[in-house]
Amino acid sequence: MSSHSTHTPSRPTGFRDTLAVLGAAQKPGHGVPAYTRWVNRRIARYFAAAAVKFGITPNGVTAISSALSLVGILLLIFAEPTFWTALGVAVFFALGYAMDSADGQVARVTGASSPAGEWLDHVVDSIRTPAQHLAVLVGFIRFEDHWPAHGWSLWWLPMAFTVLVVGHFMSQILAEQLRTRRKTAAPATGGTMRSFVNLHMDAGTFCWIFIFWGWGLGFVVVYGLLFLAHLATTMVSMRRKFITLNTPQEG
Repeated sequence: MSSHSTHTPSRPTGFRDTLAVLGAAQKPGHGVPAYTRWVNRRIARYFAAAAVKFGITPNGVTAISSALSLVGILLLIFAEPTFWTALGVAVFFALGYAMDSADGQVARVTGASSPAGEWLDHVVDSIRTPAQHLAVLVGFIRFEDHWPAHGWSLWWLPMAFTVLVVGHFMSQILAEQLRTRRKTAAPATGGTMRSFVNLHMDAGTFCWIFIFWGWGLGFVVVYGLLFLAHLATTMVSMRRKFITLNTPQEG
């Protein structure tokens, strides 16, 4: 998460020292999707250590993350869907996601965490995620000859995906707030197996499916399958939240 700070606590400033501190203070990974848990967080540690070394604030890291994702979005909208465009989109999205994880690590290691920073991080995520799907929609429209059965017949897919991810994101944030306020039961987080089962819900997985963007049919198939998997998981997740939010905490 990004953060503001009213003071500057004692903290590591060297790259190696910061990397060591971050390695010893990682968040629990129970149930966290596999790419985020074992790849993205590790890459983010190096970005976070570099940010601390060069004096970049958590909010500055959030801004860099947003800029990287924006480049990927602009490529989807304006560049012809070729192999190189696909590679560029995937890399920029993956780097943006890594920096999105790095801002929270910078905040923790520097003691700069704050409600304002956490709010900013959620706001950026709530804009970035639907914007990526809407960029797919524009790409379907602008380069319709690249896609099977013409791009216009595929419009419904990114539109439906946008509605789905926005609804799921809202359900996650609201459930956390209500669970804390009403002291209701929390759903089980799961272990290592769940990290792999939830890989289709991983933001990192979404970043890398754009490697297929230059192959029209391939991308449509992968994107469509990912949508169906998201839909099924979101329905199960919302049912579970509805039940647990009606269940008081034990003790």
